[in-house]
Amino acid sequence: QVHLEESGGGSVQTGGSRTLVCVASEDIFSFGTLGWYRQAPGKQRELVARITSGSSTNYADSVKGRFTISRVNAKNTVYLQMNSLKPEDTGVYYCNTDPPRASWGQGTQVTVSS
Repeated sequence: QVHLEESGGGSVQTGGSRTLVCVASEDIFSFGTLGWYRQAPGKQRELVARITSGSSTNYADSVKGRFTISRVNAKNTVYLQMNSLKPEDTGVYYCNTDPPRASWGQGTQVTVSS
């Protein structure tokens, strides 16, 4: 069973930055496309950024131009650099494959205050 562990969340003011880290228990290259998902309070979990095994990226319109996803296969790690954060970015952030095939981790909470 693949284990994914997210970290890097916290509280930040509007306009601030945060870098999230996801470490997998196995070789992520074989996972193919990976994604960062966000679950805002009272809302469904949504995919906000994805990266293919060839490092092509796609972003939700709400984060385009502000978030950057990257991966280091040798470290089994996926990152999400978040800049110009807004209160609507608040939520629990998870990593998984796209589409999600692994068990969901605990996620990491990001809270953006105005």
